[in-house]
Amino acid sequence: MSTATTAGARQHARAQGGTVVECMPTVPAPDGLSWAETVPGGGYTSKRLARGTTLRLTDPHGDACVSVLLFNADEPWERLNVADTVKVLWQAYVGAGHLLLSDQGRVLASVPVGDPGRSDTFCGTSTLAGNTARYGGGAPHSATPAGRELFVLAAAKHGLTRRDLPPSVSFFQGVRVGDDGRFTWLGSAGPGATVELRAEMPLIVLLVNVPHPLSPHEAYTCTPVRVEARPGAPTGPTDALWSRSPEGERALLNTADYLTARGIV
Repeated sequence: MSTATTAGARQHARAQGGTVVECMPTVPAPDGLSWAETVPGGGYTSKRLARGTTLRLTDPHGDACVSVLLFNADEPWERLNVADTVKVLWQAYVGAGHLLLSDQGRVLASVPVGDPGRSDTFCGTSTLAGNTARYGGGAPHSATPAGRELFVLAAAKHGLTRRDLPPSVSFFQGVRVGDDGRFTWLGSAGPGATVELRAEMPLIVLLVNVPHPLSPHEAYTCTPVRVEARPGAPTGPTDALWSRSPEGERALLNTADYLTARGIV
């Protein structure tokens, strides 16, 4: 089918209707979901999520590495602060029961499901310079896009720029820090691994799926990740998460105070 003319281009474009491939959004999302998408290796996505939404990430094949950034959807100058997430909660390895904190001491999201042995709060995502040195390129539309460059594209869809991007937290690939300060890459969580994040306030979520900076694979290796979001309820004072630690309780109280003042319940 020739696309040399407007009519031919239109006919070709319309012929693609109904095409289904592994990596694509499902629009509309299936019943019970507010977001359903499969993101390829070297891909990115983003979405605004309502408070209480549970975001489920699944690694079907075992070589995904999803880096996540979170922003307060109403005031996006408030964003994920990985340093505070680690130091305030006295835990560098994010897993079930953890809280992801903003730079205002509030909880952007909680983690109902996750393996602390296969997360990373230290290394961030890949960069243009790093990917260029390692693979020969890292531009967002190259064969080996860097995570940082993909985050710039995802952020732009929400009126955010490169300067708005803080360090990210990654899932499905583990890193440990030894007594000597050296990083050790622990590898993949394996096929079928899942992580769940629960929005404790309205969120902008940015996701990129690229090889971990410490991955030992010589080739650019990253498999698709499945994204599913389901409406639900945020945590409340009777939830065990509120009393898990004094620091976490304070952060949740800060969040409740902020949301109540804004009329968000």
